[in-house]
Amino acid sequence: MELAHSLLLNEEAYNQLGEFQKAEFIFEWLQFLEKLLPVTSRADIRENQKKLVEQLTSLLNNSPGPPTRRLVAKNLAVLYSTGDTFSVYQTIDKCNELIRSKDDSPSYLPTKLAAVVCLGYLYKKLGRILGNSFTDTVGNVLKAMKNAESQGRYEIMLSLQNILNGLGAAAVPCHRDIYKAARSCLTDRSVAVRCAAAKCLLELQNEAVFMWSTDLDSVVTLCFKSFEGSNYDVRLAVSKLLGTVLARALTSKQTTASTRHNFRRISLEEAMQLLGTGFLRGSCGFLRASGDMLKGTSSVSRDVRVGVTQAYVVFVSTLGAQWLERNFSAFLSHVLYLVSQSHPKAIQSQMDAIGCRRCVSFILRATVGGLLGEKAQIAAAKEICQAIWKLKKVVDAAVSDSNLETRISTTDITASQHVLVCALQELGSLIHGLGTTAAPLLQDSTTGVLEAVISVILHPSISVRLSAAWCLRCIAVALPSYVSLLLDRCIERLSTLKSSPEAVTGYSFAVAALLGAVNHCPLGIPHGKGKVIMTVAEDLLCSASQNSRISLQRTQAGWLLIAALMRLGPAVVQHHLPRMLLLWKCIFPSSPKDLETEKTRGDSFTWQVTLEGRAGALCAIKSFVSHCAGLLTDEVVQRLLPPLPSAVDLLTQLSSINKSYGNSLKTPSTVYRHKLYELLAVLPPKTYEGSFWAVLKELAADLTVPDSQIDTSTFLLPPLCHENDLLLLGPLLQDTDHRFIEEQLLLGNSIAGGSLEYDPYSIYEKAAKGDSVPKPLPPVLSVISAATRLFGVMFSHVYKNVLKLQVLEQLLNSIKQTKGSRQQIVQLNVVSAFSTSLKHLANCKGSLGPEEVRRSALTLVMGALESNNPLLRCAAAECLARLAQVVSDTAFTAGLAQVSFDKLKSARDVVSRTGHSLALGCLYRYLGGIGSTQHLNACVGILYTLSQDSTSPDVQAWALHSLSLIVDLAGPLYHVHVEPTLSLVLMLLLTVPPAYTEVHQSLGRCLNALITTLGPELQGSSTTVSALRTSCLLGCAVMQDNPDCLVQAQAISCLQQLHMFAPRHVNLSSLVRCLCVNLCSSYLLLRRAVVACLRQLVQREAAEVSEYAVALVKENREDFTPDVNIREIGLEGALLGLLDKELDPRLCQDIKETLTHMLTSMAVEKLSFWLKLCKDVLAASPDFNTVVLIDTTQEEETAKVDDASILTSDSDERFHPFSNPRWSTRVFAAECVCKIISQCENAGSAHFDITLAQERKQRDSRDDFLVLHLADLIRMAFMAATDHSDQLRLSGLQTLQIVVRKFAAVPEPEFPGHVILEQYQANVGAALRPAFAPETPPDVTAKACQVCSAWIASGVVSDLNDLRRVHQLLLSSLLKVQAGKEAQSQQYNESTSTMEILAVLKAWAEVYIVAVEKQKNRSDAHNHCFKIGNSAEENYRDVTSSASVLLDLVQADLGTLSKLWLAALQDFALLTLPSEYASQLPAEGGTFYTAETIENARPHYYNSWALILYATALWLASTGFIVVDPDEGVTNLSRPVTPTTMCQDSSTRPLVKSPEDVNTDRFHLILGISVEFLCSPRSDAAMENIIACLRALQALFDVPWPRSKIGGDQELGVELLNVLHRLILTRESPDIQLAALEVVQLILFAAQEHVKEKRRSAEVDDGAAEKETLPEFGEGKDTGGLVPGKSLVFATLELCVCILVRQLPQLNPKLTCSPAVQSGKHLLLSEDGSRLVAAALVILSDVPSICSPEGSISVLPTILYLIIGVLKETAVKLQDGQLPLTVAASLQALKGLLSSPMARAEKSRTAWTDLLRSALVTLLDCWDQERDEVSLLTAITVFIMSTSPEVTAIECLQKHCIEKFKITLDSKDPLVQCKCYQLLHSIFQHPNRTVSYPYIHSLAPSIVGKLQETEKAKPENAAELQVIQEGIKVVTALTATAEEEHRAHLVAGLLPILISFLLDENALVSATNSAKSLHEFALQNLMQIGPQYSLVFKKLMAASPTMKARLESAVKGNQESIKAKTAKHAKNPGKSSSIQLKTNFL
Repeated sequence: MELAHSLLLNEEAYNQLGEFQKAEFIFEWLQFLEKLLPVTSRADIRENQKKLVEQLTSLLNNSPGPPTRRLVAKNLAVLYSTGDTFSVYQTIDKCNELIRSKDDSPSYLPTKLAAVVCLGYLYKKLGRILGNSFTDTVGNVLKAMKNAESQGRYEIMLSLQNILNGLGAAAVPCHRDIYKAARSCLTDRSVAVRCAAAKCLLELQNEAVFMWSTDLDSVVTLCFKSFEGSNYDVRLAVSKLLGTVLARALTSKQTTASTRHNFRRISLEEAMQLLGTGFLRGSCGFLRASGDMLKGTSSVSRDVRVGVTQAYVVFVSTLGAQWLERNFSAFLSHVLYLVSQSHPKAIQSQMDAIGCRRCVSFILRATVGGLLGEKAQIAAAKEICQAIWKLKKVVDAAVSDSNLETRISTTDITASQHVLVCALQELGSLIHGLGTTAAPLLQDSTTGVLEAVISVILHPSISVRLSAAWCLRCIAVALPSYVSLLLDRCIERLSTLKSSPEAVTGYSFAVAALLGAVNHCPLGIPHGKGKVIMTVAEDLLCSASQNSRISLQRTQAGWLLIAALMRLGPAVVQHHLPRMLLLWKCIFPSSPKDLETEKTRGDSFTWQVTLEGRAGALCAIKSFVSHCAGLLTDEVVQRLLPPLPSAVDLLTQLSSINKSYGNSLKTPSTVYRHKLYELLAVLPPKTYEGSFWAVLKELAADLTVPDSQIDTSTFLLPPLCHENDLLLLGPLLQDTDHRFIEEQLLLGNSIAGGSLEYDPYSIYEKAAKGDSVPKPLPPVLSVISAATRLFGVMFSHVYKNVLKLQVLEQLLNSIKQTKGSRQQIVQLNVVSAFSTSLKHLANCKGSLGPEEVRRSALTLVMGALESNNPLLRCAAAECLARLAQVVSDTAFTAGLAQVSFDKLKSARDVVSRTGHSLALGCLYRYLGGIGSTQHLNACVGILYTLSQDSTSPDVQAWALHSLSLIVDLAGPLYHVHVEPTLSLVLMLLLTVPPAYTEVHQSLGRCLNALITTLGPELQGSSTTVSALRTSCLLGCAVMQDNPDCLVQAQAISCLQQLHMFAPRHVNLSSLVRCLCVNLCSSYLLLRRAVVACLRQLVQREAAEVSEYAVALVKENREDFTPDVNIREIGLEGALLGLLDKELDPRLCQDIKETLTHMLTSMAVEKLSFWLKLCKDVLAASPDFNTVVLIDTTQEEETAKVDDASILTSDSDERFHPFSNPRWSTRVFAAECVCKIISQCENAGSAHFDITLAQERKQRDSRDDFLVLHLADLIRMAFMAATDHSDQLRLSGLQTLQIVVRKFAAVPEPEFPGHVILEQYQANVGAALRPAFAPETPPDVTAKACQVCSAWIASGVVSDLNDLRRVHQLLLSSLLKVQAGKEAQSQQYNESTSTMEILAVLKAWAEVYIVAVEKQKNRSDAHNHCFKIGNSAEENYRDVTSSASVLLDLVQADLGTLSKLWLAALQDFALLTLPSEYASQLPAEGGTFYTAETIENARPHYYNSWALILYATALWLASTGFIVVDPDEGVTNLSRPVTPTTMCQDSSTRPLVKSPEDVNTDRFHLILGISVEFLCSPRSDAAMENIIACLRALQALFDVPWPRSKIGGDQELGVELLNVLHRLILTRESPDIQLAALEVVQLILFAAQEHVKEKRRSAEVDDGAAEKETLPEFGEGKDTGGLVPGKSLVFATLELCVCILVRQLPQLNPKLTCSPAVQSGKHLLLSEDGSRLVAAALVILSDVPSICSPEGSISVLPTILYLIIGVLKETAVKLQDGQLPLTVAASLQALKGLLSSPMARAEKSRTAWTDLLRSALVTLLDCWDQERDEVSLLTAITVFIMSTSPEVTAIECLQKHCIEKFKITLDSKDPLVQCKCYQLLHSIFQHPNRTVSYPYIHSLAPSIVGKLQETEKAKPENAAELQVIQEGIKVVTALTATAEEEHRAHLVAGLLPILISFLLDENALVSATNSAKSLHEFALQNLMQIGPQYSLVFKKLMAASPTMKARLESAVKGNQESIKAKTAKHAKNPGKSSSIQLKTNFL
């Protein structure tokens, strides 16, 4: 194929190929040429033009296939338009000649067609350049059309469209001729020709004025005719033509050319009248219709009506949204007039009425719902309301007149009913779509929406009453705040108007509908409403028999209410269950005998009431089983069962009852049947086993002797077919934008689809997916569908094979006995029932039974496989495959396949060939590759043959579809067939005419399956793979060029697959072009394919896709004209715009995901672009500009004045790429803003640091940072938070919260000490204020509380007055909380007030926590200030002021808050109890929740308990557990409690709790909640909750009283430690582990205090006795044993070991042998790791203090091992001589341990001494190169200094230690030496001489020696200087400690050294800094030593005059410099005083 890539055709290569490969080669070359020509230079083209033209024209004669001929034509056109045009006439002549040719043979046809196509493209591209030649051409083409067949007519029409397009106005002379030709084609037999003609006429009307002026009527009539017998594509094309022409006629300006008299401009009324005639009278013209209408014979064909409906939508869309806004009232009245019964003949039957209503609803939905923005929709809703009021008046008049004998009433009433239904449904849909933005509409009293809807609830027509109820339901879903209000109103009317039948049914419908809405309202309704409704229902049922006039309505209403009540779920229903079960029991006769007596009594009316009532009861129970499965306990099931046998008995008697009482019972008995079947289908079959046979008989009868002669296939079968197979049956079964109206064409002539009035019980159910209203079918049909479902369930549970066989035989016989169309209906019912049962059998792995049963089953299915109904064939093929799956026997399956093989070989009829070929594919679906290759080969062979049968496109399509299934499912077995299949697919793609779209679609599925089978192999580079890949790409290219949208969708999904497996080989640029062009296609499936493909592309290459899209728009190619404005707003903006217009939920979801992927990969690079997009969407809301403007005036004072400019552009319409986006789009934009912030957070700190951002922006202006857009972020959050839509408000508040959290700490560079957010405080306040208004829903207020607390806690605002604004809002909420349950609004469920209250308490808790933490930091900072002088004073003041302001704010309400917090915690504690304690919960509920709403309240408590717990703990800690209670006075608990007060049981406890008890309760509450949570935090428990819980425990144990509780209760302590241990094991987070360790430390501290206290009190009590008899306190008592599980010490050790071994696995003795640990020696720990280890060591060193002496002996080895282990493992040298944190901690711990009193206590002293010696030995032994000797030396020093002398004074140990010091003293590293001197300094000064003397004797001489050496080598740097200074200090100290007789020697040694450091004046000037420092240091020391040891000093001076001279000169120099300084001070006294102050302060 590479050889095809050249400018001229490579004829040499071409001629070597086979016939089919030639076609491929040509196509590849043409495709390459198409891309090459536009980029080739003119000169090159001219050079090769002649040859190229020859080659291209010669191809015309080669009978090219459809795709090839289109490419030849395109290339010729491009060639002439870029090269020379002189030979173009020859080409045109040649084409005309080919067309004129008399050869009519089929082989010559492709050549003729190619010539036609070629002419079209030449004229399209070259247009007027071709001068006048077009008249001949057009004449020639039109002449050829006269005897052309359908393909020819199709191509000629398209070609004429191209010619007209190219010539424009120049073609006027031919317009009439073309018009005539197109007219005839518009009613052609072939649908493809009709579509082409419509396109041609659409092109023609651009210039042909007569089409929309003089000939308008005939064009319209023509279109109506064209709709007859049309398919979906024709309706789409013709309606586009009709709508466009009418819109053109309406808007055209009178052009000069048409100023002749015959031009007429039509009015809107006339235009709509024209459409209306089509809708009402169909295509039979204007005059002739009247006769038929009079006879009453004509009914408008549905095709026409549906077509006209689509034309209406096109008409309005073409005129645009603004036109619709202006003319809405005229449009509305016209559309509603279509269904008013001023045309009784148009709506002859209920079916027609339903069809018409559907159409009208569709027109309104598509125009009002699709085109208008929110503001205009509200205006439209008002108009609709007016219409409802008008009709209401007519009805009222009619009803009031009816007492006079003016027979007007009924007609008027029925006349209005359909109009009202349409108006109400549209009003409902409108409000439903508007959501909470519709609030102003409902509050507007002048419109009176609710009044209008409620007033028509009393309409005489049931369908109007139902529509009004549904409309109320829509209002309730949109505006949850109205649910309760509407319910109350309807219940109240229902009770007062109990005697009016209309009111009883109307209001009960309304209540039922509203109950259905509650599920969609997260805020629910008050719990008590259920009780009210149950009472009303019972009342209706009980009073039904009192008044026979309305007993029917009351019965129905009562059961309807009970059934609807079940939607509220188990929580509500369980309270009413007993009453409901009682009613259920009473409605059926209790024994068969009673049923008999019933039959003998009653008349037709009582039976009607009885059947209605029982059907209602069955419905209620079904509703109960479906919606309250949780309540179906065995006991309840037992109570449900007794009435069932009686219900089944009645079912069997129905036919006889019907006979007795005639036809009036027909409908009620059908309804009863339906409801019983539905109930049995949801109950477990075991429950009615006794009635199985009776029910099965009835089912068989219903399926085989149906009442109706209606073909039910279209609603029974689709669910039973596989969704992929349904694609074979044309677009009607697929999702399209017109599905809502197209459905009625699908259902056949006798039914128009479902409608609410067929089954009022569906009013409370959810509408099916994609429907706005439930559409139950008529009872006759719904019985059949219920029967098939029930049969499926029951047959799969028949376990006796005899019975199965009997049933199947019966069904087969009944099929045989019927004839003709009736037989098909029976067959259809039976097959769908049997198929359903196979589905169930397969699911429950049941078996079908023996051979006989299988045989009957097979006969049944095989019969259907050859039915004339394609749907039935499809279902039968699926059924056959399921049969094979259930039997699961290979021989049986092979037999099935063999039957189909034989049939396919012999049969010639289309029906059996299609059925059996699909059966082969389906068999593969359930048996995944039947296994044998022969079988596969046979299948493939047969399907190959069938797919080439060009006589029948149907056979081709079915065979190819089946082949695609086999390719998909055969797996690797198929690999051998891939190449031939691919060739076959390509050949067919290149040759099958485009009109056979179904074949092309099947080919697309085959190609897709082949690509999937090849999979990642497609990336390979071998020749075979690249050939396969090229073929796949070629196939995709052919499909992309196909005119059918569904084929294009297939092409896109194939390319998507290819891109997944071999991304480098798919040309992304051309794919993106194709996607952009089709982004707004009118075909839903194509749009879905486009977006699905985009979603995949942007996951890998978002930036490239986005760039290509914009680049393509900028190229301005004429074949690239997407309908969206990509140039301005990029692909992202186009997708956002599409999201706003799109109504299909699946597509919307995909668009959102695509945008999210783009955002995550590109938001940071294109930050401004994304933020602008979001801002445009959010700011485009019509209601905003006002709000924002008000706000900025306020902002201007504080902020920089750059906002005004932004605003002016905002309010300017032109800049808005998005006009009035829907609220859901705005919510998505707000979510995007949050995602952008989180992306920036991951991208780097510059986004949150304004100084850094500005610097980097200056360096590179392309850089962009989030912080620079802060004003926009705040504005967007503000706009969203103050919107009408509640969802958007929630998103806006969320955004605001994130912004506050992320930017709170960003400083404002221009005003030091301030933060950047401070300037926006007015905006934040203004955004929050509306959320606290009384009418705001609780979820918004709850969210706003979070934002308030975040804002206050962020510390952005420190000024009290500014804080007050937001604080005031929180205060108002707090007051609301204090008002208690009584003050709650009765609008929502009680759990919502729980949510709001807890949100308020949590917000206050957060503020309080932050205030306390700030206060704490402040006191730390305060202490710090004293240490470091007042450089920090300024800072410190800020901290102080803001902290105290915050605390003061909270302090005022702390009393109230603390009570509320404790109450909330108590509630939470109750709610966390396991279910077995449910009986102990308070009956009336808790403080903030009610007992009934306990389940709904739980999540709210889980959300907020942690912070409340922490705040409460902090508050209790701050009060020090002193209960301030007016009754008690102030009681202080300093001493722990005596055990006697603690254990009083509740019976003896005094009524007034003592403070002690109150405190104990509170203590246990906090501790209990914490332990319960920390014991097993769920894996999804938030980190914040765990941390808050641990912090609460810390705060608790910071106070003495709780510590005394936990210290005194060892079990409690141990339990807590075990819980913390588990937490540390399960949570990796260092923060959690550190917090846990802090708690452990406090528990240990508490235990220490307890032990001390006990020892102290024992000493006090036994003061007189001798000390020996004192009992031992502390763990380990006298034996030293520790019991795991009961010992606090053991638990502590366990926990510390866990931490240490986790950080340093080397410490685990079991591990140290393993090589893994050995190699990783001395790794530096992370900072977190070091902190953890340090904390654990601190705890370890405290452990002995809570042990008895014996206990301490048993734990000491472990503790020493761990401390020294950490020291050994982490003593690593650091660069700056610092000690690692862990080392410092281990030294600290060691010191604490060694100085423990236990080391000196009598009982433990000897053991301790031994153990400590061993530890020292271990330390001395671990010296090596890598370890840091300083750390180890320090440890040795700690041992020497902190233990008693007997530990270290043994000679061998001492020698060893001295040895180490000696080595270290000789170190080359000055830092080490320095440290060594310091350590020795302390040792030498040890008070015990036995310790210090050996060291002095051994080491002092060498120190002095070293110092003497330094006389020669002066210090080079500061480090060496420090070494000398430290050395001098050591010797000086020695001098002081030495005995008198030795002192003189030491001084004599020291003085010369010091004097040698002095410099004379000259040397001093030039000396280095170190030398100067040393000089001064020596001088100071000499000044001190001289007076101290004056004798020795004088002696020495006298002996050495040089030394004396040196000293004197130094002293003199020093005095002079001091004098100079004092002189300076005298001149400047101010300074000195200030310095004085500071030094004093130090």
